[in-house]
Amino acid sequence: MAQVLEFKLPDLGEGLTEAEITRWLVEVGDVVEVDQPVVEVETAKAMVEVPCPYGGVVTARFGAEGTELPVGAPLLTVAVGAPAGDLDGAVAGGPAADQGSGDPDARAVGGGAAAAGDDASGNVLVGYGTTAPPARRRRVRPPEVSGAPTGAGAGAGAAGRGTGDASLRGPGGPGDSEDPGQRNAARSAPRGSKVPEAGAAPARGDGPVPVISPLVRRLARENGVDLRQLVGSGPDGLILRADVEDAVRAAATVVASVAGPVPASGPVSTATEGPVPGIGGTFRATGTNASLSASTGASATTVTAGAGTRGASDAGASGTSASGAGAGGTGGGGTGSTRGKRIPLRGVRGAVADKLARSRREIPDATCWVDADATELMNARAAMNAAGGPKVSLLALLARVCTAALARHPELNSTVDMDAREVVQLDEVHLGFAAQTERGLVVPVVKGAHARDTESLSAELARLSEAARTGTLTPGELTGSTFTLNNYGVFGVDGSTPIINHPEAAMLGVGRIVPKPWVHQGELAVRQVVQLSLTFDHRVCDGGTAGGFLRFVADCVEQPAVLLRSV
Repeated sequence: MAQVLEFKLPDLGEGLTEAEITRWLVEVGDVVEVDQPVVEVETAKAMVEVPCPYGGVVTARFGAEGTELPVGAPLLTVAVGAPAGDLDGAVAGGPAADQGSGDPDARAVGGGAAAAGDDASGNVLVGYGTTAPPARRRRVRPPEVSGAPTGAGAGAGAAGRGTGDASLRGPGGPGDSEDPGQRNAARSAPRGSKVPEAGAAPARGDGPVPVISPLVRRLARENGVDLRQLVGSGPDGLILRADVEDAVRAAATVVASVAGPVPASGPVSTATEGPVPGIGGTFRATGTNASLSASTGASATTVTAGAGTRGASDAGASGTSASGAGAGGTGGGGTGSTRGKRIPLRGVRGAVADKLARSRREIPDATCWVDADATELMNARAAMNAAGGPKVSLLALLARVCTAALARHPELNSTVDMDAREVVQLDEVHLGFAAQTERGLVVPVVKGAHARDTESLSAELARLSEAARTGTLTPGELTGSTFTLNNYGVFGVDGSTPIINHPEAAMLGVGRIVPKPWVHQGELAVRQVVQLSLTFDHRVCDGGTAGGFLRFVADCVEQPAVLLRSV
């Protein structure tokens, strides 16, 4: 008899907590072999083909292309231990055919481990083993809500909601008597806004919050969102980044819409209702307070946002009225604006944004630069390539110069441990180099660059550059750099003050090499001139060390024979 096994998104390593499905490599009904790639996902580091540890027939896929899934979320189910012909009915008519729809029991794992023993691989990726099938799982079904009726209907609706799963209620259990109005917990509350009454029961009581990603927790913490009041849209009620972002947008829309002046006679007695974009719920505003009731097909949540510190005098002074904010959709230029195009910071772009912002916050950087005559370096490269053998790239020569300079000035091949208040000088040089691709800026890493000669550096740089262009770099090839070489001259610019690639201590920038007038041997001549810049962490060294490093690099560019001393 066939056994249906569930394959979850594995831990892809390097601290990654989520990935976006970019392309499915198999269809429902396909026969897959052990360790066959079944889906291509994009992480914050790279594009990765994920192999399936089971061999059999694909019975269901979970998630469309473009869907972002956390580590541990189901990817697909595979029926093992039976011919494909015996599974036609299950694949064609089963409730869990594709895109995560259907009965969760259809993708549950059978009880025995013996049937899967011959059709499972070992540890294909980091963080999961497949020598035995995982335990049987069931989806936690949040209570359903048919709407938000008033009067007698509200009591009936509350009674219906009281039959939901105990894991989503407070510690009192199903026998607790509870006011129906308290069942709609506040979904989010921006800082400075009103929060639910103290007597309101949280949606999950004192139990654990279903959040895997630390990024989601940080996003909620920074925006004042109580994760206990959210009902996740992920598997088993898992709270995703999109759930927190929806709550933040909903709260911002509420605040922007009710931030108008309050009449002297008191709060407005009439209420307005309208759909909230992106939430699927109803916005109801009365006076200076507003509530959002969103029906997601699982439970009802409410956002209650007050004017907070913005009193009637503040709103009146700003000259913004509630009707004006609603009509213009900008709320005075606040976060509730609907104008313009919004591009999510996710994947590579999101990882770059986080790292650069952290670098600016934590590293007190400084930059020095110098012009250098690169004519002799260009002549040396031409002579090397004319002698036969593999071609040597200009970037490889600059990389070799960097490793020689770091040997003289190891302070710049270091990192800062602020917890211990120590500068850690590193023994090995793992050279990162900035590469602009269609997916954004990436920094592949040449491991052990200090032990490579120029030919080896050239070959490795060419390999990593090609992998960057095709999007096939692995997470390990994008992490662990100790110093970065940034050749922004390929963009046709002379100079730059780049942001240090955190947690490194320095970055060498190289501008374009162009003919310029230059005094050479006492006479004015046209030479190939390049501008070099060094951005460094002022905590690890002073300007004298940074200047000495940059001067050595410039000397090697102008007189490549200087490198012969260390060959």
